[in-house]
Parts: sequence; structure tokens; C-alpha cells
Amino acid sequence: MRLKTKYFGEIECEQSEELHFPEGLFGFEEEKRFFLLPFEGSGGSLLCFQSALTPELAFVAMNPFSLKPDYAPVLTPAELRTMGVERSEELCFYALCVVRSPVGDSTVNLRCPVAVNDRTGQAMQVILEDGGYHMHHLLSDFGRKEEATC
Repeated sequence: MRLKTKYFGEIECEQSEELHFPEGLFGFEEEKRFFLLPFEGSGGSLLCFQSALTPELAFVAMNPFSLKPDYAPVLTPAELRTMGVERSEELCFYALCVVRSPVGDSTVNLRCPVAVNDRTGQAMQVILEDGGYHMHHLLSDFGRKEEATC
């Protein structure tokens, strides 16, 4: 399918790669279909959640484990059931970013990650109960890390 995007122009996407957010993202509850697209040259560490319906709606995201290898998001039992898994470790997590100039002033939200079941395409944004994670971690506070997997 053809997809109009905010950052990549019009591109070809596989329908099977579409992620479904039954409850949308916080503040965008009506947006339920997204594609996760990598930014070229980022080695897969910088991504974009692109709305399937609204070309100008896209969110920059990062693999939180590449920033903080000991990141340990834990979902509630109800969230795990909704995602169709038994343990948080069965999911991939992405942290939404606010990009600023200079880049070191950009922030990453580790408190409200997007959880993705890569087997089903089911996704949801959650609020972690662990008080150690915040919504506005400065990107400059993280040293350069090796690439990590979800």
C-alpha cells in the first residue's frame, strides 16, 4: 500500500506491518493505525511512528534499551492480557522523543513507552508505575550506547 508520511514523503508499506493501537496514543485516541519506520542512517535506533491515516502525524521514537540497557518496563496484569502475553519481556518497547536543537536538548519519555507485540501487531502506550522513569529524560544525559534489541 502507498503511505503518505511526514518525514519520508510517499512510500510503499506492507499492510501486514501495520500496528494496531485499539486505544490510540495519549492525546491521539482516534489514531489507531501506525507504521513503525526507521530513519535512514540511524542503524535502527531512531524510528518514526507514522499514522496510517494522517500524513502529518508522526512521532519520533527510540529503542529505550539502546539508551538505558537496564531499562525494565513492567506492565500491569490487565495490560499484559490486553497485549496477549504473560510477561513484559515478550514485548518490544519504544520511547517517544521530543526532538530539539541542539539534539542534546531533546527529551525521551521512559515513563510512557509504546509496547508492541511483534507477533500480532497489537500496540499500546502505557504509563509505568515504576517511579524511576520520567517523561522528560534529556538525551544528553545518556552516554553513547551500543545498539540493543527489543
